[in-house]
Amino acid sequence: MSESEMPLQRRIFLYGALFISTVMVLAGISFYLTISDAIEKEAGERALDIAETTAERQDVIMAFKLPDPSAALQPIAENIRAQTDAEYVVIGNQEGIRFAHPLEDRIGKKMIGDDNERALLHGEAYVSEATGSLGPSLRGKAPIFDEAGNIIGVISVGFLKTSMTSTFLEYADSIIGIVLIAIASGAIGSMVLARNIKKTLFGLEPEEIASLYRERNALIESVREGIIMVNKNGEITMANNSAYEVLSVPKENQLIGKLIEEVLPNTQLPHVLNTGESQLDRPMTIHGNKTIVNRIPIRHGNDIIGAVSSFRLQSDIEGMRNEITQVRQYADALRAQTHEHNNLLYTISGLIQLNSLEEAMELIHNETEEQQSLVHFVLKHVQDPLLGGILIGLFNRARELKVKFLLDEESFLKELPPQFEKSLFISILGNLVTNSFEAVEHLPEEQRIVRLFLSNNGSEILIEVEDSGEGLDPSILTDLFKKRISTKNGEDRGYGLVKVYENVCDLNGDIAMESGDLGGALMIISIKIGGN
Repeated sequence: MSESEMPLQRRIFLYGALFISTVMVLAGISFYLTISDAIEKEAGERALDIAETTAERQDVIMAFKLPDPSAALQPIAENIRAQTDAEYVVIGNQEGIRFAHPLEDRIGKKMIGDDNERALLHGEAYVSEATGSLGPSLRGKAPIFDEAGNIIGVISVGFLKTSMTSTFLEYADSIIGIVLIAIASGAIGSMVLARNIKKTLFGLEPEEIASLYRERNALIESVREGIIMVNKNGEITMANNSAYEVLSVPKENQLIGKLIEEVLPNTQLPHVLNTGESQLDRPMTIHGNKTIVNRIPIRHGNDIIGAVSSFRLQSDIEGMRNEITQVRQYADALRAQTHEHNNLLYTISGLIQLNSLEEAMELIHNETEEQQSLVHFVLKHVQDPLLGGILIGLFNRARELKVKFLLDEESFLKELPPQFEKSLFISILGNLVTNSFEAVEHLPEEQRIVRLFLSNNGSEILIEVEDSGEGLDPSILTDLFKKRISTKNGEDRGYGLVKVYENVCDLNGDIAMESGDLGGALMIISIKIGGN
């Protein structure tokens, strides 16, 4: 199994156990070396102290004046060796000839090691490491002075390296035991840590977490609403591109890490953090723009660890509302047609019941002829079925409103190019004609006139919608297609022309307005063939 395929819990356990084992082995070796150095240093200093103390004894100094120094010095040396647990205490004269040695057969022979010069020639006391007759050892050497200060001999007190190694091994057993206990404890700790981390991550593997992170970012950026997330201290931890647009903040100015109150002074997110209460569909003004805001706390158990706010411009919501309004208008047109047919059927039914068969037949004939004439006229000038359907619906709506709706006889429009977004075209046509109906509805019935012209000259599609209303004030023409401006009463107004302008731009077209021959407004739209 490769490392990437190994579960996270096992990886944490193995890495943790391996790390702790490595650290403890290195610590054990370091501790062992430190103890070894300390024991050797302590043994050397002890040997030197014994050698210096012995060299200053008067009985040792006086023994050098005797005819047989060995007879006096051998018991002294052996007594010191027994009391101090030294491996050997050797006493030699100025020439390095032994007067005392643990092995009596070596008395009278020259001392081995070639490290007596500093004591015999320079009178120094020191610690040396050399191989003597008993093997490698640490020795403390000290010169012996007579009453006149002359060097008369040397004392060498030694501890064999093999004895120190035995002491080291005694410590090594303890060190190895401690290391093994620490490794076992570390392995258990790694197992507990791995389980806790796995639990904290909801049982997810790193690849799953990375995938969720990528999907989360893609999801947040795909949302058209601005989204801002803060931690429990009110610091921004996440903001999507839509949030930068709504807040009118350049993307190079990082919001992450800033306090939400510095970015939005009138925000209610701190209140949500303190109370834990959600706030849904609350109005809020951001830099002069009206928005609809949702604020929801982020909880971990019973604790509030942050909050998230989503907001969208009210104009966007109103735009969607306008789309729904247009659909309702189309439905009204179809309803008007249904209503007219129902009235016709009721009338025919009544005439039949009154035995006025001739009048009923004449009414059916006239209505059929009128409807067929309308359908024939529309299909002759507009050959796109979708456009023809909406035009017939608008004709029926106009008849219900008592408005004279004229389709210019010079109109001729084949099927829309396949690259055209027909829904946008239908929205433009429906909004303009509906606005014209509303512009003339207050006039006397005989003065209610709306004219429509559709044309395709090969390079562009032209739409002209003219009404006999009062026209528009020239002072509002600049902002007519960019702001919610309406000459009608009511709050739910002013969306139509803004939506028309947006759809015309999406179709790569132009829009203009002027005074028409009927006395009202004339809207002219030109859309280049090639669409969006």
